[in-house]
Amino acid sequence: MAYQTRQRDPLLDSSMQEMIEKRGKELFGLGLVIMGLLALAMAVSYTPSDPSFLSVTDAPVQNWLGQTGASIAAPVFMIVGWGALAFAALLVGWGLRFVFHRGADRAVPRLMLAPVWVVLMTTYVATLVPYEGWTQDSGLGGHLGDMLLGMFLGLLPLSQAVALKALSLLMGPGVLAMGAFVLGFTGEELRRGGRFVLVGLIRAYDAVMTLMGRGAGGAMAQARAFKERRAQDDVVEDYAPAATSRVIRHDAHYEPEEELVDDRDYDAAPLGGLRRLMPGLLRRQPEPMPDLEPELVETPAPDFDIEAPQEDRIKARITSVVRTKLRRPVETETPLTRGMGRRPDPLVLKPRAAAGEPPLTAAHAAPQVQAPMATPEAPVAEMAAAAVAPVAVDPQAALDALPQLMENYAIDSEAIAKTAVDFRPEPVPEVDEQIEEDFDDGDYGYDDAAPAYDLPKAEPRKAVVHQPQPKPVQPSRRAMAEAQPSLFQNRDDEYELPPLSLLRSPESVQKLQLSNDALEANARMLETVLDDYGVKGEIVSVRPGPVVTMYELEPAPGLKASRVIGLADDIARSMSALSARVSTVPGRSVIGIELPNETREMVVFREILSSRAFGDHKLSLPLALGKDIGGDPVVANLAKMPHLLIAGTTGSGKSVAINTMILSLLYKLSPEECRLIMIDPKMLELSVYDGIPHLLSPVVTDPKKAVVALKWVVAEMEERYRKMSKMGVRNIDGYNSRVKDALSKGEMFSRTVQTGFDEDSGDPVFETEHFAPEKMPYIVVIVDEMADLMMVAGKEIEACIQRLAQMARASGIHLIMATQRPSVDVITGTIKANFPTRISFQVTSKIDSRTILGEQGAEQLLGMGDMLYMAGGGRIQRCHGPFVSDEEVEEIVNHLKAYGPPEYVNGVQSGPDAEKESELDQVLGLSTGGNTGSEDALYDQAVQIVIKDRKCSTSYIQRKLGIGYNKAARLVEQMEENSLVSSANHVGKREILVPEQD
Repeated sequence: MAYQTRQRDPLLDSSMQEMIEKRGKELFGLGLVIMGLLALAMAVSYTPSDPSFLSVTDAPVQNWLGQTGASIAAPVFMIVGWGALAFAALLVGWGLRFVFHRGADRAVPRLMLAPVWVVLMTTYVATLVPYEGWTQDSGLGGHLGDMLLGMFLGLLPLSQAVALKALSLLMGPGVLAMGAFVLGFTGEELRRGGRFVLVGLIRAYDAVMTLMGRGAGGAMAQARAFKERRAQDDVVEDYAPAATSRVIRHDAHYEPEEELVDDRDYDAAPLGGLRRLMPGLLRRQPEPMPDLEPELVETPAPDFDIEAPQEDRIKARITSVVRTKLRRPVETETPLTRGMGRRPDPLVLKPRAAAGEPPLTAAHAAPQVQAPMATPEAPVAEMAAAAVAPVAVDPQAALDALPQLMENYAIDSEAIAKTAVDFRPEPVPEVDEQIEEDFDDGDYGYDDAAPAYDLPKAEPRKAVVHQPQPKPVQPSRRAMAEAQPSLFQNRDDEYELPPLSLLRSPESVQKLQLSNDALEANARMLETVLDDYGVKGEIVSVRPGPVVTMYELEPAPGLKASRVIGLADDIARSMSALSARVSTVPGRSVIGIELPNETREMVVFREILSSRAFGDHKLSLPLALGKDIGGDPVVANLAKMPHLLIAGTTGSGKSVAINTMILSLLYKLSPEECRLIMIDPKMLELSVYDGIPHLLSPVVTDPKKAVVALKWVVAEMEERYRKMSKMGVRNIDGYNSRVKDALSKGEMFSRTVQTGFDEDSGDPVFETEHFAPEKMPYIVVIVDEMADLMMVAGKEIEACIQRLAQMARASGIHLIMATQRPSVDVITGTIKANFPTRISFQVTSKIDSRTILGEQGAEQLLGMGDMLYMAGGGRIQRCHGPFVSDEEVEEIVNHLKAYGPPEYVNGVQSGPDAEKESELDQVLGLSTGGNTGSEDALYDQAVQIVIKDRKCSTSYIQRKLGIGYNKAARLVEQMEENSLVSSANHVGKREILVPEQD
């Protein structure tokens, strides 16, 4: 038996299901719109300084979506830049389609190309010039846009600038077309949208023109009312014959009509379409004006009788002349106006033309002249009063009427000449004045043939060349004193600073100076080179110097300085220069481009020492660095640095610069004021100074002894701090001033200290400590090659340098360290952190420049003393070091040796005793592995480790005890001597000779 199945009725009918589906799509679309608006707000309010996952700052969050928006926007903008707007457009566009049910079924096939559109938009945005507030390393398209843009530019067989512009022009329409396709637009929707935009523009244009027409119409009505009031107030006195005592007074004024009525018949046609909706767009045809004739109104004087024998004949004659000369034909007239939009209808008066007179057209337009009030001695005054009517008057026609009047009336010739001059045509006034005269004279039209004004052509602005005058450096008081002969000779045993005469005179060096025309030509050439690479800007200033010339570039808005800095090599190649350095100018909005001069001027060391900056300024430890770009002396104070780090390749002028720094100290300070410790692992550069009285020890050439010397300096620093602590002073200057006062008074230093407490009473017990005042000189430690020391004993050298760099400034100890290998293993992060003042000579790569200075540029230097000087604040200044020859150095050293041998300190190279050395190792952190600081304790620990672990090697002992390599090697050798371990075999392993303990 078969059972018939029963079809269940659906829970919801089809209409309800359709409604629920629609509402669901609408809610989904609304969610997409909200997400798109949030994405748009997040992108628009993106600020690079906001804290995010990529950067941690204390700046307040400026993103409209708060911390969440800033955290999301930072990586998105780093990847795609302003291409992120494509995501917002996709969300909003498709959300609106789901809300209004317009093409939602096209979402899947169209959105498959959405990634392609995002990539294209990112690439297109990358072609645009970044604006001023964009601080990212990449362009507006992020790193993805820069990568794709570089790939496209590499494929095109064009120059970079041309290819960039071509891509920008071609990709713009392509991005719009792809965006329209991805957002689901069809051809019909695009056509409807275009029509909608066109109608909107037309409506807006109609509204603007209507408002302009109403405003102009009101202005015309006010002008007409003003003209009527002025015409009513004008009173022109008529002339009086000489034989009569009566005066005839006439008042001639013109009353214009309120509206100009066109009596022509037109067939009425129905308006439709845009003409019906927007009547303001209809262009009004010029309407013919009715004949307007000036009317002479006679106003008799109320206080006397009018006696005019020939009054009617005179009036008729003048009226006839004026009417004849002021007529124009209607058929051939061109109104003096232009049809510029919805301007008010011009008021053009069209009286009947007289026979034989040429029409007044636009070609014959002349400025209208208002006749002044004439004297009542001639009938010309009456004609001038009649000419007040607002008609277009030909001045030449008015002049032609004067001879006819002169034949019938006896008129004074001087009055005629004066009136004729008043009627002469004047030059065409300015546009604003012409408009005012049009309103005043009643002609509210616009000239059709406007006069052509020859404006002066702006010449291209020339760069301002700051050419310094070739004047010598102002000498110091010492230089002027040495230039004069001395009447008294110093004693033989009295120390005397080296004279400046031992150095080469700056007068022997030829001064070179470029002409302004040559500098101007170079500036124009540089602008052309920059334009070839797509850099828009203008050279606003040229500053020539002894070695290089700096061209100051005013970049176009939105141009990043890093883009110009990256073109340094290309600029040098295009300008045929050895190198080019590009950097920003601190405190100004320009970019400095430094190009070397064709002929280099030598900087003489004597000129720097003779300057007031070196001789007259009270600097504790002056260093003559050289001259800046402009040729001014640069003198630094080592006591304020307080330490100096120098880097440069071989032949860059590093060794000469160290010699000039040493000589600067020798020319300024005596041995009682400054002592030197020189460490020269190369054994060549500083050995010439061996034997001068400023040295604390002979020049150190052994790297092992260099470690001992640095440890002595650390011990001396600790001792000086103890002395200053007893005196209660904060630095060496305060201590030496106390010593100077005590020596002048012949006193001793005394200090009361508490030694304990009384056993009976419990009161504190004090003792007075007396010690002799002794002046502490400055100590300058000079290391010529730091890389060699780091290779031998890197950990100990770094520990000593770190300790001195952190604490030695107040004790008067300063370091000058130089290296020709500025790598990260030599100039470690610890050393860089404690050496804020650095000098970089020419290096081989940008990496070395960033290692020493933190930025590139040192690889573009010229060598031979050309340096970049970075002060403590991070500002980098380019200087040209002075040159001093070996002969000059030898003469100065011989002069100093003449005052006797130096007073050496024994402990500098011999080192302290074992107890003090262990204390220094603890201070420096070099002996942290043992329980005590003695060698025996370390040895016992090493033996226990070897016996327990059955292993023995230098590196193993070093890791277990946390000591240096040299000390671990000594412990292993000591165990070998004591027969605890065997010697190393062919693979470096040692056998443990001590039996294993249970």
